[in-house]
Order: sequence, then structure tokens, then C-alpha cells
Amino acid sequence: MDPSSLRQKFYRFRILIIGRANAGKTTILQRVCQTRDNPEIYDSAGKQIDASVLAASRERGLHNIENEMVFRTNPRFVFHDSRGFEAGGQSEFNKVKAFIASRSEEQALTNRIHVIWYCIPMDEDSRSFTEAEVKFFSQCDTGSIPVMVLFTKFDALYDDIHAELMSKGVSRKDADGLAPQHARESFANGPQLKLLYSGKGSQRPPKCHICLPDMDKDDADCTPLIEHTAETLDDDMLKQLFVSTQRTNLEVCIRDAVKRTLAQQAVSARIFGKFQDSKIVDELGAWFPQTYGVRLLTIPTSMLT
Repeated sequence: MDPSSLRQKFYRFRILIIGRANAGKTTILQRVCQTRDNPEIYDSAGKQIDASVLAASRERGLHNIENEMVFRTNPRFVFHDSRGFEAGGQSEFNKVKAFIASRSEEQALTNRIHVIWYCIPMDEDSRSFTEAEVKFFSQCDTGSIPVMVLFTKFDALYDDIHAELMSKGVSRKDADGLAPQHARESFANGPQLKLLYSGKGSQRPPKCHICLPDMDKDDADCTPLIEHTAETLDDDMLKQLFVSTQRTNLEVCIRDAVKRTLAQQAVSARIFGKFQDSKIVDELGAWFPQTYGVRLLTIPTSMLT
């Protein structure tokens, strides 16, 4: 499918974000969309919901997972929030299951859920899995929708590691530098991941996980989240849609554009005996946000031979 057809038919990339109320979900979405503003909320009919009405419904414990969250800075991302699911009640769980099942069977690709981000915070009071999390990874069939676990607030682990290093005689300055790496190494062998990926505690493990520290800081980098999400998508069309939708990392666009275009051109060379020069710019441009424009692609054909 050519780039213009892709963007006309599959204009928006849709993400379901799941997690506790204190998991930092909104902050992550703001980082991905490069904004500090709150999202606009639309109902399933596309009508914007008044903020005061939405606040009142939240106070009464009401929430519709079908509602769409959209940020003005990047309206091609559509987010659904499973607010209330963390309570662990069967009713909330059934609603999430039904929503995932319905959206995974949508005939129109643009209406499907393309990836699920499950956020689990690592601040001190929240490191153990809740009943809702155990239930999701043991009972919820997500079909072909890839699930990523986002361990948010990962920097909360640094203080414990920092204190442990200093108790062993490491200087404060060295402990500052060593704590993040030691925390990642300790977590990699910890109980959370063993439970998440083991057959006993998780019959439906996620496709991957990622640790996200310091997302509340102004210089927070969500590049790892963008890269892991792109790698998680097996379908080339979805991968292209995601990569060209995100605007936080141009390197991801360049890398996938060149990699995929080279592969496609290699097939053309085997079939036709030469590269199809007239299609190279379009094929490269399909991996970039429309805001960049194909004029940024100044890679000469000779570099692809």
C-alpha cells in the first residue's frame, strides 16, 4: 500500500493503557505526545465530553473505556484508559475483557486496539502485583494485540540501592552513578519478572517489558518506550503507522525507513534486476510524520545500492 493510502485508511494509532490510578499513565501519554496539557475526551460517537461532566462522573466512580483521549499536539494517537480496573472487581475486569475482545475483532484496522501498555508503578508501596494485575495476565485473552508492561516510577528503586551501596563503603558520588544500573540488574532477577513471565503466575505473559524512570522530569526521555513499541509490532503496516505517528524520535523513523526500504528494494532487485528508483522516496517517506515532509529525505539512491 502506498503512503498516501495508508494514512487515509489507517490514520490513527490506537493504544489501550491499563494501570493503577497512581501509575503515572497520564504523564507517559503527555511525554509521548510532547505536551503538558491534559487530553481532550471524546465519546464513541466522536462528540467531545465537557470536562466538568467528566469530572463529576469520575467522582461517582463512572468511566467508559470506549471514550477516546486525544492530545492536540498529536491527534493521530488515540488512547483508551481502563480507569477503575485497578480496583480488581469482577465487573471492571469483565468490561476490560469485553472491550479488548471487541476491538481485536474490528474489521477496520483503524478502530482496533493496536497495542496495550500495562503500567505497574515501582514506588515503595506498590511493588507487589495486585489482584487485578494477576488476574489480567492469567485470564485475559488479548488475542493478537501485543501487551507491553511499563514499570513506571522505576527511579523509586534507586534510593534503596543507593543506601545499600553506601553501607558497603561506596562513596555518595559513586553510589549516585551506580544506583540506576544496579537497580536494573537487581530487578532483572527479581520476583516481579519471574512471576510475570513464569507459566505458574502468568499464563498469558506480556510480549515485553520496559523500565521507565524519571518520567515526571522535564528532560524525561521516552525514546526506549517508542523503540520497544515499534519492535513489538510484528505487522509491517502497523509498525509503519506507529513509527510515522510518533514525533518524539526522528532516529527511529530514519532507522526503520532505511531498513525496510532496503529490504523492499532488495526484493525488487532480485525480481527486476535493479532498484525501482521512482518508489524509493515514497517508501522512505512513509515512515516519517507528515509534519516532517519528504523533503527531509535527501538520501541519494546511490547510498541504497
